[in-house]
Order: sequence, then C-alpha cells, then structure tokens
Amino acid sequence: MATKLTLISLFFFLHSAASAMYSFELLHRFSDELKAFGPVKSAAQWPKKGTLAYYKMLAANDAWRRNNMMKLVSDSSVVFPVDGSDTQNLGNAFGWLHYTWIDIGMPAVSFLVALDTGSDLSWVPCECVQCAPLSASFYDLDRDLHMYNPSSSSSGKILPCTHKLCELGTSCGNPKSQCPYNVTYLSENVSSSGLLVEDVIHLVSRRAEALNHYVRSPVIIGCGKRQGGEFLDGIAPDGLLGLGVREISVPSFLAKAGVIKNSFSLCFSEHYSGKIYLGDQGPSTQQTTSLLPLDGKFTTYITGVEACCIGDSCLNQTNFKALIDCGTSFTHFPSDVYEIVVKEFDRQINSTKISNDPWEYCYNGSSSRSSKVPSVVLKFGKNNTFVVHTPVIDIFDDQGISGFCLAIHPTDSNVALIGQNYLRGYRMVFDRENLKLGWSPSDCGDDDSSESSPHSPPQNGSASNPFPDLQNAIHHANAGPDESIATRLTAGRLINMSYLENLLLLLLAFHQLVCIA
Repeated sequence: MATKLTLISLFFFLHSAASAMYSFELLHRFSDELKAFGPVKSAAQWPKKGTLAYYKMLAANDAWRRNNMMKLVSDSSVVFPVDGSDTQNLGNAFGWLHYTWIDIGMPAVSFLVALDTGSDLSWVPCECVQCAPLSASFYDLDRDLHMYNPSSSSSGKILPCTHKLCELGTSCGNPKSQCPYNVTYLSENVSSSGLLVEDVIHLVSRRAEALNHYVRSPVIIGCGKRQGGEFLDGIAPDGLLGLGVREISVPSFLAKAGVIKNSFSLCFSEHYSGKIYLGDQGPSTQQTTSLLPLDGKFTTYITGVEACCIGDSCLNQTNFKALIDCGTSFTHFPSDVYEIVVKEFDRQINSTKISNDPWEYCYNGSSSRSSKVPSVVLKFGKNNTFVVHTPVIDIFDDQGISGFCLAIHPTDSNVALIGQNYLRGYRMVFDRENLKLGWSPSDCGDDDSSESSPHSPPQNGSASNPFPDLQNAIHHANAGPDESIATRLTAGRLINMSYLENLLLLLLAFHQLVCIA
C-alpha cells in the first residue's frame, strides 16, 4: 500500500543497544488456524474459495493495488508481540493484507494492524472523528478492536510543532500547536490524518536460555482521527504497521534505537499462514540479491530479475525490475515478458487449454499435481535462483478440482510485482542494512529463526547509508537531539538488557554503595 507523507523531515537518534529479533506469526483468513473466526461479514457474500468467481475477486483487488503501486514506482533471539505470535490474513474484506496484534502504550492496548511493506508511517484509530467500525460482531472476530487515546497512556505524548518532524510541515504555523500528519495513499480517497504521537511498543524476545525478555521501545505513530476511502470499508480498521524503508517506519525506529538490526523477514506458508521477524537477517545458507534504487533513491523494495526459466528453458529478453509486494495476491509481469513466459509454458504443458477469466492460460485436469506442470524459476544476480513453489493455482467447482491456471497477470508497467502466490514456502528477508533481499525454503515454523546471519550491527551515522531519510536523521542528530525522545530512549536501554545483565548492574551499584559507606 503506497503512501505519500506530507511531513518529510524526521529526527530519531540513540546510541546502539543490544540487538534482538522480534517475530510475529501470519495467518491467512482462510487458513485452518482461523476457522474459529468464522466467515467475513460484508455487504456481499464472497464466493467459495477456489472457484473462478473467488479468484476474480482476488484479481480485481490486485488490479487497483497494482495501479497504485506502479504510481509509486514511477514517481540473536526470536521476539514476538506480548499478545502472542499468531497473525491473520483477513481476506478480501480486509484488503488481502496480513495482520498481527501489537500492544502500544502504558497500560498496553492491543491493536490488530495491517502489515504493509509499501507504507512507512504506522497509525491506529484514535479519538475518532471518522473511522471504521471496531466491534467484533461487525467482522466476526473473537474480540473487539480498540481505539487509541494518548491521554490514557502514561507513556504517550502528542508531538508539538517544535519537534524536528514538524519543522518542514506546512500545517505548523504556531510552534505551540500539536504536530499534525496527513498520509495520502495512492488509491482514490484512501487516507489517514490526525496527530503524531510518541509512545512505546511492547515486544517480547525468547532468548537462548528460554527466558522471555520483555522490551518496551519508543516509536512515533499516527493518532488517526480521520480515515478515508477503503479504510472505512474494513481495510486496516484497527490501524496499519508500516514496514517501508523510510526512517519513520517501525523497523527503522527499532533499528535506530539499537533494539534490532536494520532488517526483517516475512514468511508465507503454503496454507497462507506466516510470520514476521523484526531484526532477522536470515540464515547464513540463504540466497540473496541486491535491492535496487528507483530514480536514484531507495524508496521501496525493488530487485532485478535477469531471466525467467520455464522447465529447462531460460528465456531471452525476460529481464525486468520487480517490486516485492506482500500485499498483492498474484504476480504481475510486464506485458512483453508475460507473452514470452506464458507461450513457453503453454508449449511445454501436456494438458488441454481452456479459457477461464481472470487468467488467459488455464487447463483441464483433475489437479495440477496429476499433470506435468513445467517449473517456473526466476534468476537473480550471481546465478541465484528462485524456484516458484506454486506457479499454478487449482480451480474448484461443486465437484472438486476442475482445472488449473498459470497465476500470472500482465501489467503495462516495466516493473513487475512479485505477489504472495510466488512467495509461498519461503522466508523472505528484507535486509535494509546490507541492501539485500534474501530467501530460503521455509514452512514458517518456530525453528526457522534459530539461525541468523552473522552480520555486524548497523553503525549509526554512517555517511554511506543510501536511505535519504536516514541522512536527514543524521543531520538532525548532529544539530542536537530532541531532549524528550533522547531521555526516554536512553532510559529504555535498561529495559533492553537481559535479566542477568540487570542483576549485574544492581550488584555493582550495591557494591559501590557499600564501598562509599
């Protein structure tokens, strides 16, 4: 979900603390784990999963998302939320985004936030003037969604216009005013606006000694008083967790504070479930490829595909740039590449072609598994290959599986979208520190995060960091840190230490008192 933030300057600075990795588990709305939630209520009943009508709705959702994203394109230890590691993908009525519960404030309040690699600012509904319904019965959830109130949180503070983040904002005429934000998403009338708030996010790490290690880390979020467009129809009704590359995203805050390394991973299982690991740089055995700038800037997660291979044939003139988009259901290739790929696939398939909208290349068969479906492989730099585990998708009718389709769509853009269907079965690592995209086979189990690459922690203030917002943060840090944030974060370093480290500090302090006495 692409965004455009009107407030463009950011300050956030703290010396490094011990890094950790934080994980959440992702579940699809139609996964077995979420059957207890019941069907999604909406104005229209969604078609049965696996039918052509079902896939048409998925493809239609991709269409508006693809158009919006292309506008953007053109212009250690395992840690999880205190509320638990289960996450959810809540289906078409929720925009096909992945969701997880996070806890914010003191006392902690839980929010079911959408995960979005295309957005930067995180926000939650707050003192609502115009928000989506939050009752559990409206969505057939097992508990109500919540609204945030900064005055009810002892750790919450609305940022003033004198804060560094507001210095360049056009809405801050009076220094004594509160700092506003307005995020315009690049789809029609979709927006969120309100005030910027500093508060804490609650996380928990399972360390090697099997002891839970609780962390409270300050972040800046949006107090979303007014939402517009599809946010009012059930997409991200309880807020959004921005995972983008800019400095105002939650991973950027946590990395800048030294809580995690500047990286995270997403895992999607074959059954739509999955996990997110904040701070994860992936196993040493993973394959990697470089993240690429767009118009000279690293504004989103773009990489380069050198060639597409169908079966044993690696095709000429099938190189392109690709946006790795966890919020798109299906994969989209540039039209010229699409034509080459689908024709070679059709040449190698041994089943009868049929016409089934929304896909052009569909085939008869009781199951894709009973037919000899050629493999689909993406070749990245340095001979790294990405084998697509599920290049086709089965079509169901009342009698069962009636056929299968090559689940790729053409796009008029020269930048492809690699959607969820081609990411399944992998642990995808977005290593912003080393500008790498990594991947390794995974069933999204807890053991996947036990091994992490031995990268060194990020160096704050490195002049070579290519992210433009980080350069702004370094500039503001040199000019003098914001006292409130610096004080809170410095105090927060004690929370980031393990039980044994805290005990050692107490013993040393006691020893000093005894010596003085």
